[in-house]
Amino acid sequence: MMTIEEISARLEITQVLTDYSTAVDARRFDDLDHVFTTDATVDYSVMGGIVGNPTEVKRWLGEVLPAFSAYCHFLGNHDIAVDGDSATSRTLCLNPMQTPDSSTFLLGLWYRDTWSHTADGWRIATRVLEKCFDKQL
Repeated sequence: MMTIEEISARLEITQVLTDYSTAVDARRFDDLDHVFTTDATVDYSVMGGIVGNPTEVKRWLGEVLPAFSAYCHFLGNHDIAVDGDSATSRTLCLNPMQTPDSSTFLLGLWYRDTWSHTADGWRIATRVLEKCFDKQL
């Protein structure tokens, strides 16, 4: 049976995952400062993206995402394991993306994250994307 502390941690982690998606989908990249630790490592390379720290990732997102007229993140299958002030998670993401010419493709991927419980709450310490599929629609 889960303790109230573990239930709370899982809910907080799930909220931070949602905060990440909202920040990216709304193009509010500075909001990612409340998602990642300052020394986090983010690896988007499996999908052709950057490997970098949060500052580099925010800059990169601001450069590449304007190529898409619309996109959104659907998250699910949250597999979260909490161990004191650290945690791991694996989260499914379905991400339809549309280009200005109305071409649409769908990315299916997993976020593999490690977490640190900081004075400001749960933050992602490492994020690695795991590709599931990509499909031109």
